[in-house]
Amino acid sequence: MTRVLVTGAGGPAGVAVIRSLLARDDVEVLAADMDGWASGLYLVPPESRRIIPPGRADTFVDELIGLCAADDIDVLFSTVDVELPGLAARRDELLAVGAALAAPTLETLEVCLDKFRLAGRCSPSVAVPETRLLNAAGIAADWTFPVIVKPRSGAGSRGVKLIADRGALEALGTDETNIIQENLPGEEFSVDVLAGLDGAVIAAVPRSRERVDSGVSIAGRTVRRPELSDTAADVARAIGLTGVANVQLRYSSTGIPALLEVNPRFPGAMPLTIAAGVDMPSLLLDLVLGRPVPTAIDFAELANVRYLEDVFLDPSDVLVSENAAHTEGPGEE
Repeated sequence: MTRVLVTGAGGPAGVAVIRSLLARDDVEVLAADMDGWASGLYLVPPESRRIIPPGRADTFVDELIGLCAADDIDVLFSTVDVELPGLAARRDELLAVGAALAAPTLETLEVCLDKFRLAGRCSPSVAVPETRLLNAAGIAADWTFPVIVKPRSGAGSRGVKLIADRGALEALGTDETNIIQENLPGEEFSVDVLAGLDGAVIAAVPRSRERVDSGVSIAGRTVRRPELSDTAADVARAIGLTGVANVQLRYSSTGIPALLEVNPRFPGAMPLTIAAGVDMPSLLLDLVLGRPVPTAIDFAELANVRYLEDVFLDPSDVLVSENAAHTEGPGEE
């Protein structure tokens, strides 16, 4: 029996991964979160629930390594952005206690989590909107307004501003933790990509986001558009992806899909991709364990809507944690 630990059990991505792996009869799933009220904790038996520190805590990686050792974890799935670089930097230490990390390399993570570096890395391979730092030279560039200003790092729509004219852009001042980006006019799509440990792309599943609530897709559909799948696969190869990532694309004024950003983790809308025929959490588990998987996987066109689902508990079953609130999400998509 393979023992798997999934962190970020309070987010939609964590819940999706837990549910995928629970469907297998050869896997024992442990769920972890910083908050005892995280819903995904209660998808597993009481003895398989764990409270862990926030991903930004100085002790986080040390405690995760200790937890993996104590629980005889074979594979660790992290679904939280801020956890990933620290864990990837100490991948060998996790492996030394028997836990393989199901996540991209540290170099890939660092590129993806810096949107300015990502644009530079991918521009030779795919269309990328004009992207500059929010500094004097960037502000003075010949922009067509409106433009987008957003943080170099961070997930979801937090900190993203649509800037109407040059005066408004100049009023922001200079801050190189932000970028200025050409505002693309076309439709936006997300593409869930799975790459093997050799970097070969196994599946690229585009989907629309028909309804979004608080940054999370609550309705969408998978679509067969080869230009989206091909562009996302090119991005994956450019960043050296191994594992799962979500590539966000938007069509340019000339009808070409261009790269917006890459979330190097499982997205919250993963259940749609799984239902469409590409069970990425399960496939990635097999890849990490060295088991054979298909070299290419097709998908069905499918639509979904999402709804709230309650889990009812005896109050005494709710785990007590030192963290007052669940404020460190996975970076919703």
